[in-house]
Amino acid sequence: MNSKGLDYTLLTIVIIGAINWGLIGFFRFDLVAFLFGNMSWFSRIIYALVGLSGLYLCSAYGRIRSISGQA
Repeated sequence: MNSKGLDYTLLTIVIIGAINWGLIGFFRFDLVAFLFGNMSWFSRIIYALVGLSGLYLCSAYGRIRSISGQA
């Protein structure tokens, strides 16, 4: 998978995580826990993937800045 494909995949995961946090904040409804169980091994994997995806996408700031500086 090229870098652009990885970026889009991880961005999608982060967006899903953000929607889940919005549901928790507004409605006290945890979609991941509803679908996969409260802190089951599978839901913990999903939470970990969302967190790792967010950490990776922090590098997007540097890439965006370097691209916009070249324009």
